[in-house]
Amino acid sequence: MWNRRQGRLRPVGCGVEELRRRRREREAALRKARREQQLVSKRLLRDDTPEEAESGCMDLILGEAEIQQFLWSAQRGTEEKEREGALASLRRGLQRPETQQTFIRLEGSMRTLVGLLTSNQALLQLEAARCLHELSHSEQSAVAEACLPATSYLLTYLSGHSSDFIELCLYTLGNLIVESEAVRSKLLPQGIVPALAACIQSPHQTVLEALGYALSQLLQAKEAPEKIIPSASAGSSVLGSTLPQHMLQLLQPGPKLNPGVAVEFAWCLHYIICSQVNNALLITHGALSTLGLLLLDLAGAVQRSEDAGLELLVCPVLRCLSNLLTEPAVDAVGGQMELRDERIVASLFILLQFFLQKQPSLLPEGLWLLNNLTANSPSFCTSLLSLDLIEPLLQLLPVSNVVSVLVLTVLCNVAEKGPAYCWHLWPGPLLSSLLDTLAFSDTEVVGQTLELLQLLFLYRPETAQAFLQQSGLQALKRHEEEAQLQDRVHALQQTALHG
Repeated sequence: MWNRRQGRLRPVGCGVEELRRRRREREAALRKARREQQLVSKRLLRDDTPEEAESGCMDLILGEAEIQQFLWSAQRGTEEKEREGALASLRRGLQRPETQQTFIRLEGSMRTLVGLLTSNQALLQLEAARCLHELSHSEQSAVAEACLPATSYLLTYLSGHSSDFIELCLYTLGNLIVESEAVRSKLLPQGIVPALAACIQSPHQTVLEALGYALSQLLQAKEAPEKIIPSASAGSSVLGSTLPQHMLQLLQPGPKLNPGVAVEFAWCLHYIICSQVNNALLITHGALSTLGLLLLDLAGAVQRSEDAGLELLVCPVLRCLSNLLTEPAVDAVGGQMELRDERIVASLFILLQFFLQKQPSLLPEGLWLLNNLTANSPSFCTSLLSLDLIEPLLQLLPVSNVVSVLVLTVLCNVAEKGPAYCWHLWPGPLLSSLLDTLAFSDTEVVGQTLELLQLLFLYRPETAQAFLQQSGLQALKRHEEEAQLQDRVHALQQTALHG
């Protein structure tokens, strides 16, 4: 995983500096890859009544004449129930892509629907909003852009009194935001960020969860770092609003923590952090402390067997912490101390064991955080040793090549701290585990194993003799002809034989 070393083994000082340089380059590449992993999706709210489901009128493909008839009835029907029923029938038809395409091609259809959305009858407004919601869920950007005339009204209704209506508007806006840059370009000057910031003070959990979804969609836009997140001085930007402080409050562990809300805002925080616009601001707002306490709480939930859906929240929390730890501002505000060394390491290992049993795909996320904790912190490395966590770490090596590389990287972080740390790594099961990973066919795993052996030989020369006694040279010979590894294999062979 680290950049390949050219030439033979250098003296101790140069060797360690070279290893540090490689690790910095390696971590920069991994951080970039993680920043580019996003979760673009759409949400659909449907609450068709049992009568509707049994009527056989679900998902009908509507032609132009039928759409026009439903719109006419909704607009000019003599009875309110008749008008609502017409819109409900149109909504069910709009669940089909074919009907959506016909609807947006029909002249005046969107204008009529927007007129119904702005009527003074609450039930008609709600049905019109549901029609727009069905359209917003389309996979065709043209359908989303056809909804543009309605967006300003959807924003206005976010300040209304009906929590159900606000929730529906938020999910509809979130769907439209992710589909089209044209929609975002219109919503930004219309004040979507201040409107969302006002919603975050809602007492309704359903509204907060919908808000988190809409905001996360906005934050994933490619123009977010320049136009949406920007600096704290811009009043219409996310960092210039009260959103960050309120997001962190909603992530504080305790009886008021709502899992659904927390998941949405943890991802929002992740996207803000990945933008690297002003992470120092988040750190000064106490993001590290809040996320660290939340991680402790999540580990406690695992111990209490209250882990249903836990992986949905733990993934963004791990990513947020991992990325924040790479910021220079962490040292300036004593961020490492905020994480309370031993407790955070112990909690992380509880989660790693949980992942191993139930969510192996999350193991790399936990190990990436452990890597960032130990990379520049002797105290976290000390915690790893004092809590006897090296052997549990080695047990993760067989899981996958990705996991193996990360485990070996963490062990390199520990070994790099010097002779005192290497003294705790050997004697023990480490050397036999490294002989096993030398048998791997994956070049990155073998390369990382060579790096760790190199550190052990430099700081604890006795390990070289033990390595020879355990047929280490034969293990190295397997990789003598591999172009990416042969220089380092040769250097390690010479060190093992001649010191």
